[in-house]
Amino acid sequence: MKIVLKILVSSLAVFFTANLLPGVYVDGFPTAILVAVILGLLNNFVKPVLVFLTIPLTIFTFGLFLLVINAFMIILVGQFLAGFIVSGFWPALFFSIIVSLVTSLLETLAANRSE
Repeated sequence: MKIVLKILVSSLAVFFTANLLPGVYVDGFPTAILVAVILGLLNNFVKPVLVFLTIPLTIFTFGLFLLVINAFMIILVGQFLAGFIVSGFWPALFFSIIVSLVTSLLETLAANRSE
């Protein structure tokens, strides 16, 4: 049940951010759910490998290169999914930052509500 709630919260964040941010388009809420699932899978399996391979660059940039990796993940999801369009690096970067913030906010609200 917890994973379903996480996917729904992430989907809401993706849907909200795509409607807020120019340069990112989501076809509808079902597509936002797919974006959240694919992004979660990529973050669990591909991102750790990329983080490991770029440790020197990440240290040199004081961790800011992790934002580039996040943007790359968003662009990768946009390549996999027809209903999710990201028009470039900067929209992907801003999208990843806003989705992270909105997801964190919604998860905090959901945790407070369940107590």
